Amino acid sequence: MHVAILQHVPFEGAGSIESWLQARGARQRLIPLHAGASLPEPETFDLLIVLGGPMSVNDEADYPWLQAEKQLLARVIDAGKPVLGICLGAQLMAAALGARVTPGAHKEIGWFPLQGHPVAEGDFQFPEQITVFHWHGETFSLPAGARLLASSAACRHQAFQLGRHAIGLQCHLETTPQSAASLIAACRDELTAAPFIQDEASLLATPQRHYSAINQLMHTLLDYLVAPTPPTPSRAAP
Repeated sequence: MHVAILQHVPFEGAGSIESWLQARGARQRLIPLHAGASLPEPETFDLLIVLGGPMSVNDEADYPWLQAEKQLLARVIDAGKPVLGICLGAQLMAAALGARVTPGAHKEIGWFPLQGHPVAEGDFQFPEQITVFHWHGETFSLPAGARLLASSAACRHQAFQLGRHAIGLQCHLETTPQSAASLIAACRDELTAAPFIQDEASLLATPQRHYSAINQLMHTLLDYLVAPTPPTPSRAAP
C-alpha cells in the first residue's frame, strides 16, 4: 500500500499514524508543502492523509499551494480513493467541495469530550463519548452529501464522511505525547484564558490512557478507510 501524507508545517506530523503504517508495511511518502514540495498525482497513492496546520484554507494569497491542494482533494474524493483529513485537512476537504470555512464560535484547544452520532449502516461509528485532543479556531459547514459523525460542545462539525472512503476530522486522534509537546512549543501563544482552552501545564499532564484511547480509535478508522467496499447484496428475482 502506498500512502501520501501532505504536511503543512514541520511541527505537525503523522503522530500515531506512523505505527499503523509500519504495522501494515505501507510505503509512505511525506510531502512537505511548506517546503515547496509538489503535490502527488492520484495514481501514485492508495491512501491520502492530509495533516493539520495553523493557516486558514482561505489564506491562498499567503500560501498559493492551498488552491492546488483543494483541487487535488476534489479529484481524489470524486474518484472514491481513501482520504483522511485532520483539522486543516478536514477544512480543506470541506472547502474543496464548496463548503464554507469560517472562524468558530470558540477556539478549542485541549482535551474535551467528543460525542458520536448514530450513523447509517456502513458508515464509520464513533464511540458514544470519548475525550480527544483539539487544537483549532475555525470550523466548516458540511459539504453537500456529507454525513455528520461526531460533535463537541464547542464545535458541532467535528467529523464527517463522504461516500465510503473519505473522512474529515476536526479533532486530532493521531496525537502522541511527543506530537502534543511539539505543537505546544510552536503555538503556545494561543493558550490564552478562554472557556475551551486548557493551559500548558494541564496539557502536559495529560494521562497516557487518553493518548492510547484516541490512537486506537485512529487505527480503527484507518482500517475502515482502506477496507474494501462491501458488495451490495443482490435482490432475488421475483
